[in-house]
Amino acid sequence: MTSPTASAEAGFGPEAPPALGLEGVTKHYGPTRGVEALTLSVAAGELVTLIGPSGCGKSTTLRLVAGLERPDAGRITVAGGVVADAGLFVNPERRRVGLVFQDHALFPHLTVGRNIEFGLDRLPRGERRARVGDLLDLVRLAHLANRYPHELSGGEQQRVALARALAPRPAVVLLDEPFSSLDESLRAQVRRDTVATLQETGTTGVLVTHDQTEALSVGARVVVMNNGVIEQADVPEKVFEQPATRFVASFMGDADFLPAHVHRALLTCEIGIVSTVPGWADSDVDVDVVLRPHEVALRPAADATARVSSVEYHGAFVLHHVRLASGRTVRSWQPHDVRYPVGTAVAVSVAAGISPTLLVGNHAVTSPPSNSIKLGPNPAGTGRPRHHTVSSEVPR
Repeated sequence: MTSPTASAEAGFGPEAPPALGLEGVTKHYGPTRGVEALTLSVAAGELVTLIGPSGCGKSTTLRLVAGLERPDAGRITVAGGVVADAGLFVNPERRRVGLVFQDHALFPHLTVGRNIEFGLDRLPRGERRARVGDLLDLVRLAHLANRYPHELSGGEQQRVALARALAPRPAVVLLDEPFSSLDESLRAQVRRDTVATLQETGTTGVLVTHDQTEALSVGARVVVMNNGVIEQADVPEKVFEQPATRFVASFMGDADFLPAHVHRALLTCEIGIVSTVPGWADSDVDVDVVLRPHEVALRPAADATARVSSVEYHGAFVLHHVRLASGRTVRSWQPHDVRYPVGTAVAVSVAAGISPTLLVGNHAVTSPPSNSIKLGPNPAGTGRPRHHTVSSEVPR
């Protein structure tokens, strides 16, 4: 077990400032919003992935941290020191921030060793050579030190770019879609190597990606951005399994939404009883239920009103699109050896043990909304519950 003293010395102690902090950071480009009141803290040694659709603000965030853009408002800190606020702007070369670009941006006229050495001009020659040697060993490229970038594979170029970014011992390394130009077969391996290198050196990293699988598998935390704001920042499991908003649910994996109702802690929708909802015993409220394809179970049933509308073979799994009686569609992953032909009548249910996300408006709820109606005695004396709805909007 690591002692508290050792943890503090490594930068993880309770007294250590965040490696990167953004507080209320805003950047507009004329009438276009880049980011709005962005607040995020990244701990020393943490690897965070930033993901969102094109134009969501993730690349703007990286440029603001790197010093390539000046914020309109807010404060940015690196290793506890302010690098940008209302009265201060530290130039990029003085921020202790390393950059790895999508196209690697290596100098074509310099060898691998000289590329890595480029940012070490302030060190004595002996220290520069030692540092380059250490980094070449770290990324397993010592045998290619005298090669030029055009003589390297895409994966080797990416490792050189990472070594160059690590050479000055930055407080934070920013990686802007660094694997997107690589072949799929190579991409996974280079990604693993990059993460291992960052972990081995204890380097704080912020990785921008458009790939949901990459975001979930790489980051200790995933930051989902949309329209210049953070929709959710949490560990990968919660971002995928407990999305905070309708946008996160739909962007971070396939999701279908069905109107549903919670009455006396029982969640029902068009496909029947979905689950119980502990803590909702006194509520009677309309919600939307989020269903991911792996949560949807199917079985053939001649009297069912749902029909398989299309089937997609994906190798290990088969994706079934199912049209419900209402005309809505849900999707269901089935093992590769289970294929229901188009037109098959199927009973649709939720897989055992699943507690699906509930939405009121565009936001997830884990407890009854404050404006849900409490159940009381039925005035008509029929014993049947009264049906109530709530507003579809909740405060952001």
